Amino acid sequence: MEPEPQSPETVIEVRGLGFSFDGHPVLEEVNLRVRRGDFLVLIGPNGGGKTTLLKLILGLLPPGRGEIVVLGTSPRRAARRVGYVPQNVHVNRSFPISVHDVVRLGSLGAGGRFFRRSPTAEAAVRAAMEEMGVWELRRKRIGQLSGGQLQRVFIARALVSRPEILLLDEAMASIDAQGRAEFYDLLAELNRSATIVAVTHDTMMLSPRVKSVACVNRRLHHHDAGEITPELLEAAYRCPVDLVAHGIPHRVFEMHRED
Repeated sequence: MEPEPQSPETVIEVRGLGFSFDGHPVLEEVNLRVRRGDFLVLIGPNGGGKTTLLKLILGLLPPGRGEIVVLGTSPRRAARRVGYVPQNVHVNRSFPISVHDVVRLGSLGAGGRFFRRSPTAEAAVRAAMEEMGVWELRRKRIGQLSGGQLQRVFIARALVSRPEILLLDEAMASIDAQGRAEFYDLLAELNRSATIVAVTHDTMMLSPRVKSVACVNRRLHHHDAGEITPELLEAAYRCPVDLVAHGIPHRVFEMHRED
């Protein structure tokens, strides 16, 4: 059965979503609507379901309950229009593959069966690499890159197909504090042409570029503004949380875990 139609301004809609793993609830009654052009950051405790939610939106996992509509259709049918940078990409740094070839993986055909070697596809690879500032690294082996450079390479790979939605799972984890500020600026540029949903644990480094925030801890609490409020965090962490701000974006002062 086809999903119910979305508003033209809605690119992701999650309705009454539930998901369990080995009988243990991971997500319950999750509802979320992401508008075209949004820059949404998902925060929350470890094990709260953030990565699982991204995988459900991608169609990598089937929902136990509820419905997910992506770009007006099912997640699987929308997959070619969605870019994804997974958490903890495991790379054998000794494997003899160049940066250019890693990015070219983004031009794989449907089902990942073949490279598209057309001039158009090669131009898309170069454009993505230049956009992420890694074109000059194209002949290097991936084992020669820093963590931040490697993350840019993986994002370039996701951009080759020019996705309408870009999903990032802990993309800033291997980048230092100064680099993260620059990285947010780069994401803001990408946000001009793609809707961005990014998972992060680093609530102290949320950028003013972020347009909305959602806390995920089995349930989802959405704040349609790019700031963290005590009410939002208390709803997600289920305990009091102090915030402190000194001329920079709000940050968590003390982290808590649910008992």
